[in-house]
Amino acid sequence: MLAPLLAFFAALLIRLLKLTWRVRIVGPVPEPADRPLVFCFWHGRQAGLFAYPRPRPLAVLSSLSRDGELQAKILSWLGLTVFRGSSSRGGAAGLKALVGALRDGADAAFAVDGPRGPLHRVKPGAVLAAQQSGASLVPITARASRVWVFDKAWDKYQLPKPFARVEIVRGTSIPVDRIGADSAKDELERTLTALAAA
Repeated sequence: MLAPLLAFFAALLIRLLKLTWRVRIVGPVPEPADRPLVFCFWHGRQAGLFAYPRPRPLAVLSSLSRDGELQAKILSWLGLTVFRGSSSRGGAAGLKALVGALRDGADAAFAVDGPRGPLHRVKPGAVLAAQQSGASLVPITARASRVWVFDKAWDKYQLPKPFARVEIVRGTSIPVDRIGADSAKDELERTLTALAAA
C-alpha cells in the first residue's frame, strides 16, 4: 500500500519541479525522423530528461527488483510505458516486449550503464533493441544549474532544484544497422562520455 502512494507523490514532485525548470535543448535533431529512436543516457543524470518533449509514446525497462517495482510505478505515473526486466533477471522477455513497442511506433529510453553499473560503461541492451527494431541510438544527457545530489545512491542521482536552468544535450544519432553493433556500442560510449564532460 505504501509503495503506490510513494510512487504517486514522487511522480507528482517531478511534475511540479518540471513546471519550474528553465529548459534549453541543444544538439543535432535526431534522425531519420521516420524510424524509432532509442534515447541513451548514463545513470544519475536522467531526472532532467523528464522535461524532454515526447511526440511519440516512450517505452522503458525497469528491473524486477523491489526498487524496480517502485521505479516502474513512478514512470507509469509520468506517462511512460514500462516493461519489466533487466540484464540480471527477466531481461529477454522485457527486451522482446520493448522491441515490439519500437516496431509499433514508440521510442525507447535506456540508462545504458544499468541496472547496477559499472557506471559509464555501455551494456548491450539498448544496442540490441535498436538492432532488432531498426531504431537509431540517440546519446543524450541533462545538466542543471542547481541540483540535489543523492550521495547514498550508487549512481549519485541528481535532481534539478526548483527554477534551475536545465540543459538537455543530444549527440549525433548512431545508425546501428549501418555501422554494426560493436561499433555502435563503442561510439555510444565515446559520445556519452564526451557529453558528460562538456
